[in-house]
Parts: sequence; structure tokens; C-alpha cells
Amino acid sequence: MSFYDFKMPLINGEEKALSDYQGRVVLVVNTATKCGLAGQFEGLEALHQTYQEQGLSVLGFPSNQFKNQEPGSNEDVAKACQLNFGVTFPLFAKIDVNGDAEAPLYTYLKAEKKGLLGRDIKWNFTKFLIGKDGTVLKRFAPQVAPEKMKRDIEKALAA
Repeated sequence: MSFYDFKMPLINGEEKALSDYQGRVVLVVNTATKCGLAGQFEGLEALHQTYQEQGLSVLGFPSNQFKNQEPGSNEDVAKACQLNFGVTFPLFAKIDVNGDAEAPLYTYLKAEKKGLLGRDIKWNFTKFLIGKDGTVLKRFAPQVAPEKMKRDIEKALAA
């Protein structure tokens, strides 16, 4: 099993094969527009703008599993991300990141890199850095600001 084996619906409903990102460094983030950490959207967009030409893809996966901080429809989420945060990186359809209905992608990511307090995602804006070969390189806690990940991203891009 590899990161590239998954297909996920984009926020517009279109199916996206993650194998399309083969050879790129990928940053997977579970997001929520009404979260206190939502300001990280701007940092994620800055990473996207700075490194996309060098091979980075930032992928947002909205989730409403933490204190109802992403209650709207996929369309509502897309509008809020664009209007409030200027997001241009790909957004996927809302998913569960924990529990019985968790997306298989997140089952895989959590098995590859556990967090400080175990396997489950504890909050919005948990980030997974995926190498060019599909290997899960690192898991970042929600409070780690996007700009604090630059060194790890640059190392992965150089590999």
C-alpha cells in the first residue's frame, strides 16, 4: 500500500488519483475554516506559492470532526477558503479523519506516522509530509505553523 494507491474526491466531486502527484513532495492537511488555527490557510498558501514550481503540492482535506468547525457544504468550504484565505491549492471533499467512517487515506497516513499522543488525529491542521516516492516522511502537530516546515519541505524537495 502506498500514498499513490488512493483516489479521493475533490471538493467539486471530481475523483482525483493521488498517483497524479507521483514525483512531487506533498503536504496533506486536515482543515477547518472556523477553527482558531484557520490562519494557517495563509501560511499553507504561501508554501504552495513559494514551492509549487519546485515540486510541492499542498492538499487540503476539510473535516468537521473537531467541535463542528467545518459545518458547511463542500461548496461553502470552497467559497470560504477562496474568499477568506485566498486558497488556490487543491481542496478535497469533506472527510472524517478518525473513527468508523474515517477516509482510508487517513487510516494509512496515521499508521505510517503516529503523533506524539498516539495514532488518532487530535485536531484540525495536522500535517503529513509525503516524499517524492510516496513515503510518509513526517507528521506535524496542528500548532506547527506552515512556515516552520520550510526546512523539512526543502530537504524533501532536494532528495
